[in-house]
Amino acid sequence: MLTNKARRSLIKAAKEARKMAYAPYSKYKVGAALLTTSGEIITGCNVENASFGGTICAERTAVVKAISDGHSTFIAIAVVTRNGGFPCGICRQFMNEFAPELIIITADTKGAIRNETRLNEILPHGFGPQELYAAP
Repeated sequence: MLTNKARRSLIKAAKEARKMAYAPYSKYKVGAALLTTSGEIITGCNVENASFGGTICAERTAVVKAISDGHSTFIAIAVVTRNGGFPCGICRQFMNEFAPELIIITADTKGAIRNETRLNEILPHGFGPQELYAAP
């Protein structure tokens, strides 16, 4: 269970991470804060690139940072955008690799929660490692 204190801490950290976003093309800055099962908060921001395919979203930045720091199990992620937008499809698939039950909190830049759901609700039937090893 995610406490209100944890929610607020995640949203605050995501708001701070959003300030570091590099979004000269879309102007759509995103900050994310990922809560690991060990209680650490790992942040990320979106980093755009003139070669648009080289862009990385805030959610994937946070997950990659967490994995590179030795964390691979997660409880929740807060995503802050100007309008409380949801993670894109690539981010949903990427997060599904590690936490299909991940709690996703979307909030706006004022910190108002716009939505809270689980990853498997917004990515039903997600493709994961189990599909690679399923019997024919």
